[in-house]
Amino acid sequence: MSDKNNESTDLEALETRVDELIRTVDMLKTENSALRNQQENLVNERAQLIEKTEQARTRIESMISRLRAMETRS
Repeated sequence: MSDKNNESTDLEALETRVDELIRTVDMLKTENSALRNQQENLVNERAQLIEKTEQARTRIESMISRLRAMETRS
């Protein structure tokens, strides 16, 4: 009888552990998905910032060229 109790207790402990592992895997899947979305958003934001920086650089270089042209005309 005590063997059955031990087996039952072992089985319950195993079931509990498996349930915990399932919850952990579900939580990690959710977290992983959120992190992937966050990474995608950050990559997109970075690309936009790089584009804005390039536009600003182009505008500044254009202004410098115009200023130099104005200086030479004077």
